[in-house]
Amino acid sequence: MTTLTMGLLVLGALLGLLATGMPIAFALGFVSIGALVLTDGFGALDIVGETFFGGLDSFALVSIPMFILMGSAVASSPAGKDLYIALDRWLNRVPGGLVLSNIGACSIFAALSGSSPATCAAIGKMGIPEMVDRGYPKSIAAGSIAAGGTLGILIPPSVTMIVYGIATETSIGRLFIAGLLPGLLLTVLFMIWTLISCRLAGYSFEQMAQRFTFKERFQALPRVLPFLLIIAGILYVLYGGVATPSEAAGAGALFCIVLVIVIYRIFRPGPLIEVFRSSLRESVMIMMIIGASELFAFTLSSMFITQSIAGWIGDLDVNRWVLMALINVFLLFAGFFLPPVAVILMTAPILLPIITQAGFDPYWFAVILTINMEIGLITPPVGLNLYVINGIAPDIPLQTILRGSLPYVLCMVVGIVILCIFPEIVTWLPTALMGPGG
Repeated sequence: MTTLTMGLLVLGALLGLLATGMPIAFALGFVSIGALVLTDGFGALDIVGETFFGGLDSFALVSIPMFILMGSAVASSPAGKDLYIALDRWLNRVPGGLVLSNIGACSIFAALSGSSPATCAAIGKMGIPEMVDRGYPKSIAAGSIAAGGTLGILIPPSVTMIVYGIATETSIGRLFIAGLLPGLLLTVLFMIWTLISCRLAGYSFEQMAQRFTFKERFQALPRVLPFLLIIAGILYVLYGGVATPSEAAGAGALFCIVLVIVIYRIFRPGPLIEVFRSSLRESVMIMMIIGASELFAFTLSSMFITQSIAGWIGDLDVNRWVLMALINVFLLFAGFFLPPVAVILMTAPILLPIITQAGFDPYWFAVILTINMEIGLITPPVGLNLYVINGIAPDIPLQTILRGSLPYVLCMVVGIVILCIFPEIVTWLPTALMGPGG
């Protein structure tokens, strides 16, 4: 049996199990164990446990549950509502200030929570009804929140960036800072398109403008500023080399929990237990995927599938930008069906040597990969953010949410093109703050 045939059989078996609704970690594990037994016999089972837990043997992985705990604490509180109110009061006199407030709130809350679904839920619960009440088209109200929520996996601190750093053995701090300017770029592109689409829909920004006094504006800040200071502090200690990502994540989680308790007076054990329970559930899910992905990668390598794929792509006699276009198409397709963490763990170790050999910066590629994963969050058939929006705004049909979200896919494609033309948008800030190198 040729390597290509074995690779297709492994891929077919994996897709078949995923199509049944089996959790990703279990699907990866079953396929890996089955392939090892078929090729090496039952003796191969001796290394399954060692390989699985070897994938979790990294101190950097501690940062994942800590950042998830930090995001869960913020998402469980009215912080998203307060953030939305504060931005609305400060931007209310700007044309389209309400919808800009929603996207801005999404970008900031994304940095706090690092979770796209949490961002959609927290900002959408208040933002979508408010936009609809003020006459904004439902497609724009829902689509802007769905797209804004995707920023959670790009703007630091980002769990997906941590996973990429661990999978490729690149600097997590440098990855965080590399995603900062591209995240702001996408935020601006989202805002521009939202204003244009509102005008095309015939919406008059002046018709529902409200006025707030400076006293009312400043009253909304005290509950928001402490959380923004936590983000700034985390980024400072990471970029300044004061602490490791795991240490920064632990401190950030502690401060967020304390602030939630103090500011919102959540003293009862019930809500706090739920914060830890949801954090534990999501952390275990990600850790299971990481361990199973390590086992899957070992299986592919032992069958020489990984080496054959890398060799085949490397032997393609094409321009490096054509190669990058092919990789982008592949990542887009993968993102349509799998969550970002799974795609990164399965593809990044294979693609990194190829893109570095072609002369691309690994941190630049991390941002390109992440934007591709963002697209998958608002496109069928999975499109997690679409279903989150549909859940919090059931009166808006899924087709309307999808119609409002698709133009933002084009915004992300434009963002990828801009980053390809001007890669310095990604590479300049990490080099300026942390010096050259990897």
